[in-house]
Amino acid sequence: MSNSLYVVGTPIGNMGDLSPRAVQTLEQVDFIAAEDTRVTLKLLNHFGIKKPMVSYFEHNKRERGRVIIDRILSGESCAIVTDAGMPCISDPGEDLIRQCEDAGIQTIVIPGPSAVISALAVSGLETGRFTFEGFLSVNKKSRSEHLESLLSERRTMIFYEAPHKLPNTLRDLYKTFGNRRLTIARELTKVHEQIIRTTTETAAAQYADGSVKGEIVLVLEGRKDEERSAVSLEEAVAFANRLIEGGMRPTDAAKEAAAMAGLKKNDIYKELI
Repeated sequence: MSNSLYVVGTPIGNMGDLSPRAVQTLEQVDFIAAEDTRVTLKLLNHFGIKKPMVSYFEHNKRERGRVIIDRILSGESCAIVTDAGMPCISDPGEDLIRQCEDAGIQTIVIPGPSAVISALAVSGLETGRFTFEGFLSVNKKSRSEHLESLLSERRTMIFYEAPHKLPNTLRDLYKTFGNRRLTIARELTKVHEQIIRTTTETAAAQYADGSVKGEIVLVLEGRKDEERSAVSLEEAVAFANRLIEGGMRPTDAAKEAAAMAGLKKNDIYKELI
């Protein structure tokens, strides 16, 4: 194989989802950069692959990234994998891609399973346009600001969530967005896979008790035209003030709040000053 970085998608639950091309790539590269070598070892053992690995994760990405780059430049080939799904998506692998670009190293993608796309496909919501928002912050203020920044988002929104944080997230989604369609996809491709098509109101009432376990993806309906009149001038000004507290200029905050509320920018700006 050429001295390149191969970005290899791995199963998100079902080992049968690893493609023949991915297996061949893992067999032929010189070494593998893995998020957790223990997890990847189970995958390699399942397919009878023996290959040297280096750990590459959030807290060692700068140091190990340089090591990986140097090895590829010296003539070796490397496959990067994550514990599940496509590496470099909500993953430190994105930094390695940039390092390869800077070093003139070719990157080759070996597509595989993705929890984001899989959940969207079975959500029953609009798939033409969507936005992936990753994990919400555990910090209450940051979490609130993140959700409020999406109030005017018309595309379908996708979030990752941990089961122990799901109750608060479901309540926050209903509090922030009102009653919208919501799909909870849990344990995708695994034995206990479950697709719950519901609403934010119902989910906050029925599924915020901690009973939903496993790996979770939330797919939320985007904003509809009829929702634009639901936000008052007072609420829009409060939203703009929070943006200003976060460092945004008043004029930009007024513009952002106007887009969110469907109100005039000047009306909000007058209240701010």
